[in-house]
Amino acid sequence: MAGKVFFSVSMSLDGFIAPEALSELMGRQWMELQRWIFPTRFFRENLKLGGGGEEGRDNDIARETFERTGASVMGKRMFDAGERMWPEEAPFHTPVFVVTHEKRDPWERPGGTTFHFVNDGIETALGQAREAAGDRDVRIAGGGATILEYVNAGLVDEFSIALSPVLFGAGIRLFEGVDAGRVALEQVRAEPTGRATHLTYAVRER
Repeated sequence: MAGKVFFSVSMSLDGFIAPEALSELMGRQWMELQRWIFPTRFFRENLKLGGGGEEGRDNDIARETFERTGASVMGKRMFDAGERMWPEEAPFHTPVFVVTHEKRDPWERPGGTTFHFVNDGIETALGQAREAAGDRDVRIAGGGATILEYVNAGLVDEFSIALSPVLFGAGIRLFEGVDAGRVALEQVRAEPTGRATHLTYAVRER
């Protein structure tokens, strides 16, 4: 049985998931947005930063998200930013399908991540990701424009937001341009921790 299609992001209280400029990634606001995950044991393990790290519910949620994911899909903007910033052993450890117009051979990284470049749309990328994921879930990794395309196309089953206590003021909004007339949500879980509030919703066609 095929798994779900989902996305999972950190979001500021005023609705932003990333700064507008790629140069601002890893800046102060971005670090504050992701502050819930940086101290966790899972984060340290996954990026090979050494032992230690915090246990607890934030750590469990990060690990559960990783373990359910059999393949990921992302847009070219996110890939371009990550190509410069990810360590040699990229943090996905599964196939990743990049929606792009660029024609490029698969890029294999140590640790099980291979980036495949898909030139004929979001549905083709998702189909390839589903096949690669088997009975595990497919994660729409981002960025915001790519997530929105999948939501508006009715291709997302579920999503989770780690709502962080930070204000951006400007940047990339998660639902800017959403086709609200066709998307209905059903709350699955709301769980506060010391650094974020974790919200999960099932997506239904309105």
